[in-house]
Amino acid sequence: MAKILLVDDEPLLLESLEIILTMSGDYEVCGKAGNGVEALKLLSETVPDVMLVDLNMPGMGGIELIPKVHADHPNVKIIVLTTFYDEKNIANAIAGGATGYLLKDSGKDAILNAVAQAIKGQSVLDLKVMQKLNAMLASGAEASRTASSSGGSSSRADSSGSLDSYGLTEREKEICKLICEGCTNAQIASILYISEGTVKNYVSTIYDKFGEHDRTKLVVKLRDFTF
Repeated sequence: MAKILLVDDEPLLLESLEIILTMSGDYEVCGKAGNGVEALKLLSETVPDVMLVDLNMPGMGGIELIPKVHADHPNVKIIVLTTFYDEKNIANAIAGGATGYLLKDSGKDAILNAVAQAIKGQSVLDLKVMQKLNAMLASGAEASRTASSSGGSSSRADSSGSLDSYGLTEREKEICKLICEGCTNAQIASILYISEGTVKNYVSTIYDKFGEHDRTKLVVKLRDFTF
């Protein structure tokens, strides 16, 4: 039975999450903490499989907690569960080591699915969060095009040069673009008229070339490129 550590400063939410996870029959809540400091103390006693972490908490919030946990316990999967989904929080949480990002109004099924996917090593993003990431990507691409057309320098990498430096084929670039748009492997397969197994092979190769084996972190890294 997978062990879950809950970190949130709302007692009622902690109780609700514990009930949801325990009643599923698949998970054991091994601890509950009201902030990052309490969570780190619990981690010295027991190491969970998954942590559900809020961002805005007194003492130590999730943004500070996540990289500390990821550095000391890299195998622990961290899912952000919060009401905030602004660009800064999303980027910082994912860069710090979060493998999932959900909003508190996602619902019971979404939370259980996110935990299950995290245990399998997969990332899960709330639809609103994915839309925000896509907007961030689009904004970066537009800024790059504007700087290029005006003859100025851009902080974004140019896809024709930098993406090529990763040794990506044209097909792999297509798949990178679709990943950034939030497409699943099945959707990519349908769009490109290839099998889902073939897409998985391409994605695995892309992971290897970028040295990144987490889909969410790959999306964040691809923000530096235009397509």
